[in-house]
Amino acid sequence: MRFVWLILGLISVGLAVIGIALPLLPTVPFLLLAAFFFARSSERLHNWLLTHPTFGPFINDWNQSKAIRPKAKRLATLSVVAVLGVSILLKAPVIVIVIQCVTLSLVMLFIWTRPNG
Repeated sequence: MRFVWLILGLISVGLAVIGIALPLLPTVPFLLLAAFFFARSSERLHNWLLTHPTFGPFINDWNQSKAIRPKAKRLATLSVVAVLGVSILLKAPVIVIVIQCVTLSLVMLFIWTRPNG
């Protein structure tokens, strides 16, 4: 089972890295998932992730106080606005835009009600 956890952790890190460049793919949730998988498979990779200069602070904020840093909140908000703007510019069907508005509003509500990291 440790091998399965390890593979899932590596896939999660890969998706997180891709999410840095793609606004629709979230980075931090995949990092949290990778930390969960590595905690069950590889102490070395788990420690690497927690002490990583870029990724570690986000994971530690979440683990310690379920917090999201203000800069991450602002970037998430900009990403949501960009995605919604692109949908509007591409003249997506009204139902798609309504679904996006509802879903993205709930995501923003969750993000902005978390404590600051």
